[in-house]
Parts: sequence; C-alpha cells; structure tokens
Amino acid sequence: QVQLVESGGGLVQPGGSLRLSCAASGIMFSVYERGWYRQAPGKKREVVALITSGGSTTYADSVKGRFTISRDTAKNTVDLQLNSLKPDDTAVYYCNHRGHLGNYWGQGTQVTVSS
Repeated sequence: QVQLVESGGGLVQPGGSLRLSCAASGIMFSVYERGWYRQAPGKKREVVALITSGGSTTYADSVKGRFTISRDTAKNTVDLQLNSLKPDDTAVYYCNHRGHLGNYWGQGTQVTVSS
C-alpha cells in the first residue's frame, strides 16, 4: 500500500526544462530524507538531489545551479525542477524516501535530452 509514483519525464531539447514530481501514498514512518536519483544505460545509479525533513538540500556537482529539489507538504510530493538540460542528463530518474523503518523507491521516469 506504500507507493512512490514519479511523473513529468519526457523528451526535451538541450537547454530546455522539465519538472518531475513524486507523489507518495500510504503511510511511511520516520522519513528523514527524500531525494532524486538517476541511472543512465550502462552506468550506476547516482544521487542527483536530496532534501531533509528540516529542509536542507544537497546537489550533485553536475546539476548544481540547474536543478532544484523541493517539497510540498500539503500535497505530499517532492519535486525536481530541471533547467538548462544537457544530453548528459539523459537517464531514468527515481524518487526515494529514506526512513528508519524502510527505504522506498518509485518506478522511475525517463528523461531524454536530445535534439
């Protein structure tokens, strides 16, 4: 009954923007960190952006200044704004919620940056 569902991925030209959203359903206890990860074909999954329950954020150097992670507590979502997209940003983007009682993952959403 606990689910994370990502949306907002798609095909975009270099320099374009996308906004990804992660909607949580069910009850998740003791969540202290939420984040976005990505995995390109043939590569390992990497951290993109993290946000703590206190609001502190951390970004990968490759996306710093271009991506913004945020939470909407009323809607129970965590969003990722992707600006100035580059072909190297092409990957499946995954939402993650980390808690003391579990580590939750979404199914992923594809982001493709190409002309």
